[in-house]
Amino acid sequence: MLRFHHIVRVSLFASKASTFPLTSVSLSTSIPKRTTFALRSQMTSFSSSSSSSSSKLLFRQLFEKESSTYTYLLADASHPDKPALLIDPVDRTVDRDLSLIQELGLKLVYAMNTHVHADHVTGTGLIKSKVPGVKSIISKASGATADLFVEPGDKVHFGDLFLEVRATPGHTLGCVTYVTGDASDQPQPRMAFTGDALLIRGCGRTDFQGGSSEQLYKSVHSQA
Repeated sequence: MLRFHHIVRVSLFASKASTFPLTSVSLSTSIPKRTTFALRSQMTSFSSSSSSSSSKLLFRQLFEKESSTYTYLLADASHPDKPALLIDPVDRTVDRDLSLIQELGLKLVYAMNTHVHADHVTGTGLIKSKVPGVKSIISKASGATADLFVEPGDKVHFGDLFLEVRATPGHTLGCVTYVTGDASDQPQPRMAFTGDALLIRGCGRTDFQGGSSEQLYKSVHSQA
């Protein structure tokens, strides 16, 4: 496994609203190299600078109040196909999310989960039934069912943008964090979608689904 060799500033996005939804943390950038998903022709708006790479990324933070869960919509707005993905969609808000995607003129290609959720039903299955061609993604270690399984070091491409996969087990055995790319043509500052592994001012619970407080501690500290 490659060791982390330098630090950058990233924006941290958790799944739960029990604390503030956004902060900045230090995150190392070197990860093991594995598979690259090559569906590049598939897609909201986050831009903290005037650079062209930042303006590519369209970003929306969406909220489901009953489970206090955040869903994240990302897309390559500069790509002709405007390919998009959803991270941690919730079944109750699928119609709202799909309506927003249609309103923005995006093409949804991936419905992704950071882990198997115990407090709400994921919306990936419902999305797939409503939008033909959408692929579901989850970590191989989760033991769940999906179209595509990711492992640490994999990259998920949407248009000219990509997310890196990092293993952050502890809340559940199969938790992963998705981090926006570190290449020069990728948006800055970088963004990390941690699910329930790392929250603001805390971490996810570890008393079910193969959770381990020791493992979660190692996950957080090995990535920072």
